[in-house]
This record gives sequence, structure tokens and C-alpha cells, in this order.
Amino acid sequence: MNSRSKRQQLLLVDDEEDALLELAELLEGEGFCCFTATSVSLALRQLTVHPDIALVITDLRMPEESGIALIQRLRNHTARQHLPVIVISGHADMDNVSDLLRLQVLDLFRKPIYHDRLIHTLNYLFPVSKLYSVRP
Repeated sequence: MNSRSKRQQLLLVDDEEDALLELAELLEGEGFCCFTATSVSLALRQLTVHPDIALVITDLRMPEESGIALIQRLRNHTARQHLPVIVISGHADMDNVSDLLRLQVLDLFRKPIYHDRLIHTLNYLFPVSKLYSVRP
């Protein structure tokens, strides 16, 4: 698939590399261009290098900094404050949910991710154009 037929650019952030690569493979199969990061600092670097990233999907709990810290940094950054974010977590509690609502997160997915629901959400946010075919 050539780069012109790719859909939006997504940034996937998770400290679990296997889960990260599996999600990237799934979403690239749907035509998205995925960049990955295993930490908040690497995610911020990816956002600088790839300014056309249209959405961030981040894990909530990571060793160095949390997904909430990443979202807070985005919300405090003028150029990225409205960047849509989806959170994935196997450990979210009510305090996390309150923080996520305050930070205007689009959705929260529990791990393991229900892939069909995620694809449905992304297709709603980024409709497939008539000129683009997900499957050849």
C-alpha cells in the first residue's frame, strides 16, 4: 500500500512491546499509519517528529510516567491540547476515570482490547473515504 492510500497517522503508547506491536499490526491492516512509543518521553518525541498524528492511543499505567501524565502534557501544550486521546488499561479505577473525563479523553478501553469496538470507534472518528479500500 503506498503512503498516499494510508489513513490518518496514529500514535500508540504502551510499555508492553508485544501488545504495542499487535495493536499496530491490527490498525495498519485497517489502513492507519501507526507510530509507536514505549514511554511518555518517546511518545512526546514521536509527536514532535510526526506533527500530523491525528490521535493518540495510550496505556494508562507505565513504569516511568503514566498515560495521564502524557495526556496532561498534551492538554497543556497549545498546539496539541485538542489532540484526541483513547486510553487502554487493565487497571483503571474510578479516580482514573474521573481524571480521564476531566482531561477530555474520547474513550477508555479495558485490556484485553475488544478489537472490533476499537475499529468501530476509529472508523466513526475517521470515516473511510470512498476512494480508499481497507481490503484490496
